[in-house]
Amino acid sequence: MIAILVDADACPVKEEIYKVAFRHAVPVTIVSNSPIRVPQHELISRVVVSDGFDAADDWIAERAAPGMVCITADILLADRCLKAGAAVIGPNGKPFSTSSIGSAIATRAIMADLRAGGDAIGGPPPFAKTDRSRFLSALDEALVKLKRAAS
Repeated sequence: MIAILVDADACPVKEEIYKVAFRHAVPVTIVSNSPIRVPQHELISRVVVSDGFDAADDWIAERAAPGMVCITADILLADRCLKAGAAVIGPNGKPFSTSSIGSAIATRAIMADLRAGGDAIGGPPPFAKTDRSRFLSALDEALVKLKRAAS
């Protein structure tokens, strides 16, 4: 079954997810540590997990499977979902893949080491309209690809 799982606590593209999901008639599960307002719609469900460390990530990773699209900015969760066979897209519209995830994890580790060493490094660039547009295209493309593979 095609479905979308969303790591929703800091996701800036929830409205875009709903828009694409409604167009494709694909169910969406919004997963968060605290209640998040979601549209009252048969395709949208909300799961509130405990506030334990990585509780939302664990819930998503345990359910990720082929035919699903996971939306997350968390590189380690993206890796877990890819290993489960799911498609993964970041909120900026950049898809994660088995060929790109290794370098993303390595870069994450380097940046963490730099921060731990006291180096002042910048964070990601601000979220822009181009990111939102790229996300809409990437999610639509992923769902079309999954629908073709299913038929």
